[in-house]
Amino acid sequence: MKAIVISEGKVLLSEELCGLPEASGLDTLKPSGERFHFPCNGVECHAVAVEAGTEAPQGHRWHEVRASVTLIGEEKWMAVAKAVELLGWPSVNRYCSRCGQPMRRQSEISLICTGCGTELWPQLSPCVMVLVRKGDEALLVHAANFRRPFFGLVAGFVETGETLEECVRREVAEETGLQIENIRYAASQSWPFPAQLMIGFTADYAGGEVRFADGELTAGGFFSRDKLPMIPPPPSLARKLIDSWLTEK
Repeated sequence: MKAIVISEGKVLLSEELCGLPEASGLDTLKPSGERFHFPCNGVECHAVAVEAGTEAPQGHRWHEVRASVTLIGEEKWMAVAKAVELLGWPSVNRYCSRCGQPMRRQSEISLICTGCGTELWPQLSPCVMVLVRKGDEALLVHAANFRRPFFGLVAGFVETGETLEECVRREVAEETGLQIENIRYAASQSWPFPAQLMIGFTADYAGGEVRFADGELTAGGFFSRDKLPMIPPPPSLARKLIDSWLTEK
């Protein structure tokens, strides 16, 4: 069984294997909260959180969760992402929103109220992302909350009473002032920062001039394949959509 040990946004990896360690070799670590078991590509995973500042056992090292994908590959990284969500979810749902009584674990993916019996499952926030084409160019933007100077895609959370396509159209209009057409689903990705489901689309430019009215974007425009700014790193869905556009004939 593989162990996914999380502490303050970091995951413990084996230095020898440069991957997820075996659970049997980490008996000295003391869990600080919930534990979860789930399968990943036919391998059972044991997810556990430990206190911040816990020293890595000999032969292991802490790595930032986001950066660890380059060491363990996307498939194992997605298991780490699932562990991050499952481990963080109970800590923000300790009490029932209906009656205020404590919640307890009901199953691997549910909590139940000790008072009124209300059952709760992990909640996801759907977020759309869209690559807008204009001829041989694509719309790339820099968001105010980006930590690095890369240019990604227009994105935003789905609002109540809104279809995914309506959200795509609204977000592009609100953030850039552009009109789009031919909205098409492309791909999706679990993104635990925190508890998001990224839903990717492509669309075609239909009119308007790029402007940044709501303050969420600081720069952007249409770029050709041979004059790209810095783009997001893997394994983000934005990078996958951009890479797919780059390889189109």
